[in-house]
Amino acid sequence: MRHLPVRKLLCVVALAGAALGAQAQAFPSRPVTVIAPFAAGGSADGVARVVARELGQVLGQPVIVDNKPGAGGATGLMLVAKANPDGYTLGMGAAGAIVIGPHLPDAPALNPQEQLQPLAKVADIPLVLVAGSGSASGSGSGAGYATLQALLDAAKTTEVPTGNSGQYTAHHLAAELLASTTKTRLPAVPYRGSAPAVSDVIGGQVPVAFVDLTSVAGHLKAGTVKALGVTSASRSKLAPDIPSIGETVPGYAAPAWLGMFAPKGLPPEVSDKLATGLRTVLEKPEVQAQILTLSAEPAYLGPKPFAGFIDAESRRWAAVISRLPGQPQK
Repeated sequence: MRHLPVRKLLCVVALAGAALGAQAQAFPSRPVTVIAPFAAGGSADGVARVVARELGQVLGQPVIVDNKPGAGGATGLMLVAKANPDGYTLGMGAAGAIVIGPHLPDAPALNPQEQLQPLAKVADIPLVLVAGSGSASGSGSGAGYATLQALLDAAKTTEVPTGNSGQYTAHHLAAELLASTTKTRLPAVPYRGSAPAVSDVIGGQVPVAFVDLTSVAGHLKAGTVKALGVTSASRSKLAPDIPSIGETVPGYAAPAWLGMFAPKGLPPEVSDKLATGLRTVLEKPEVQAQILTLSAEPAYLGPKPFAGFIDAESRRWAAVISRLPGQPQK
């Protein structure tokens, strides 16, 4: 009987170990939170909510979206980076915060490649270069460009002010990349969003601008602006009649995109379960259709390809940013 307490202790230890193992295998055993570092109601927020709702069905637990906008999308991702790496806190990240922000002069305190673990690329956000509706090539108030080539030809010998949605945004850097690739002069004119940039293109205050496709769709239908090209590597599914800039400038691509991230150090079994769940969600035709209705394009990449994509994008934008002068905000 002297050995009975020892046997009981061994049984308790064994049972506790089994319980812990079962708990680890049971992920998720409670709701998961996706931090969306965007304001509620926009396309990026909508994509986050579609993916979260469907992921919850795959995982068997609610997946709740928590909006934490600020610092160009970095505020919410900093919360993700500081969270316990157990799979219960995820974040939807955009190109600006992941591959552009870290290289800016006043970069937020976020190091995505050291602090965040890529789970899946989710979607691309089409950007478009637009000009005034005038059919004659040229620049100045009220004039337009019939084609992208006409714009580039003009910009080789004279400056063509180019509007964007804000300093150091994907729109701004898409223009800078085009200028450096083609050796043209496209000085940036930053606005506080795509809408005011579009208004000034229509009014002739600025001849061209890089803007969100969604912000200009109505104006394209009305004929008040002309699309010269989208920044994605191929034509957008949302507007297949608009050529890609790469059709005129081979190799050019400046996609804006969204992806799902976790804190660095996620256990492999949890990471695999989340990655598999996201792949399942993004392969569903109905999910792809919902993303398209939000003016985004489904663009899935798994964890390893997505990590490689981020590394290449980060190095590319670092090189572009290193060549930029300071720009005042309009």
